[in-house]
Amino acid sequence: VSDAVDHWKASGLDLSPILYAPDIDPGADRHCTQPQDHGLDRALDQQLILMANPALEDGLPVEIDLPIGNVNRTVGTMLGHQVTSNWGAGGLPDDTILINFSGSAGNSFGAFLPRGITMKLTGDANDYVGKGLSGGRIIVTTYPQAQFVAEENVIAGNVIGYGATSGELFLRGLVGERFCVRNSGAVAVVEGVGDHGCEYMTGGRAVVLGPTGRNFGAGMSGGIAYVHDPDGVFPAKVNREMVDVEQPDNGDREWLRDRISQHMVNTDSAVAERILANWATEADRFVKVMPKDYKRVLAALAEAERTGTDAEAAIMAAAHG
Repeated sequence: VSDAVDHWKASGLDLSPILYAPDIDPGADRHCTQPQDHGLDRALDQQLILMANPALEDGLPVEIDLPIGNVNRTVGTMLGHQVTSNWGAGGLPDDTILINFSGSAGNSFGAFLPRGITMKLTGDANDYVGKGLSGGRIIVTTYPQAQFVAEENVIAGNVIGYGATSGELFLRGLVGERFCVRNSGAVAVVEGVGDHGCEYMTGGRAVVLGPTGRNFGAGMSGGIAYVHDPDGVFPAKVNREMVDVEQPDNGDREWLRDRISQHMVNTDSAVAERILANWATEADRFVKVMPKDYKRVLAALAEAERTGTDAEAAIMAAAHG
């Protein structure tokens, strides 16, 4: 620093507002002297960990019913940590810990949830549902007695499934912007999204059973999205720089039908029920968002498997154009 005092770039630079020391009690601390209290001892997860003890210790199935409020944030994360600590990265068998919540969840509901935990929320949720989802299952649905049309109303906030690596998300209703941004492996079903859907997605699959906002698929280099588009308006909303819009093939339709059926079973979705009831017609109303580079890599892999050549070399060659 001393060597730069006379440098021309420092001419006129005034650091006094940054270095100013206000008059304070001489006995007062001027640096951090005590740890922060994040209130983790009062987190809802502490209760979940106690109630899920049979699963955590012995792998026995557990079902829990609890209310939730928007002061409860990152619910499931500490419980997930215990599952991973006790059972490793593979987690537990699906649905070993089944938690039924009712109410309005705070931010990051189900963040980093590992395999073995299923969290079903009847109500609604804030932003970042399923952030970093790591094999768990998250279901968000409406109250059976709700007096509104679920697929026309928002059930969760922005950036759903951010950075998810595996697992499943089922959401009955609309969500906000940046749905599945940076998703790299999870499968998510929703009934409508805002702007920038599937932005920077690198893997996994997304199914949108309703309207989308603009700039869909921006920076999307991997994974596949399927959008129900009965009015033919979706292609105009896609960022075509890295993706193509195609018609699903028979394999896609078979996978879609199964996934939409699971969505209906898990959420009692009326829109899923309508689509499945008229599947012969509705299947043709889906479009497929396919990243160009990803498609080329998949084609190279299929050809390598057909000819018995080195799959890794074929993938690397396709990835580099």
